[in-house]
Amino acid sequence: MPYSVKSKKTGVEYYLHSRETQSRGGKRLLYFFAKEIKEGALDKLPEGYVVTESAQTGLPLLKRAN
Repeated sequence: MPYSVKSKKTGVEYYLHSRETQSRGGKRLLYFFAKEIKEGALDKLPEGYVVTESAQTGLPLLKRAN
């Protein structure tokens, strides 16, 4: 079952995904939330990260834990 977060502001459920992208410095792993389960869905939260929510939009954000 993919990792999911329910928005406190809107009540919409979002699923965590990852995708490898090409950048100037080489390959990079990108994390993002989507409303639907797609290819690249993750089962758990990556180690060293926490989920926060945007106060303006209610969208979940993935941030590195300090």
